[in-house]
Amino acid sequence: VKLLTDFRLRVREIAARRGVRIAKWLGDGAMLVSVEPEPITEAIVDMEEAFDDTPLKLRAGIASGPVILFEGDDYIGKAVNMAARLCAAAKPGEVLGTQSMVSSLMVNTTVTPIGPQFVEGFAEPVDLVRLDSGDREP
Repeated sequence: VKLLTDFRLRVREIAARRGVRIAKWLGDGAMLVSVEPEPITEAIVDMEEAFDDTPLKLRAGIASGPVILFEGDDYIGKAVNMAARLCAAAKPGEVLGTQSMVSSLMVNTTVTPIGPQFVEGFAEPVDLVRLDSGDREP
């Protein structure tokens, strides 16, 4: 319970600092939302670093696109499904994103192209990237 409490505390602190909303808790995970890709990307990369000293090995998926706030407490849409699939595909300590969500404003983030990959639930290959802190070894 202490590990989960610490996880949620760190996520809340980073989300608040980066201006990102915690949409819902998923056991030992969280769904985060943001209007722009830069704050959420930097929040996720910050979270990855914040958990380096714990047994928790963060993995994340980030995608952008239109979503619907459904019944006031859940987000649905292709971007949500893509982010969930990328999170499931990510290795421990890895952050995956779609190339389409990458922005020139991501000055604190290293973007490493992976190339087109098939993602479960999507008919066409998707250009993927790996995201890391700009001051961290990839």
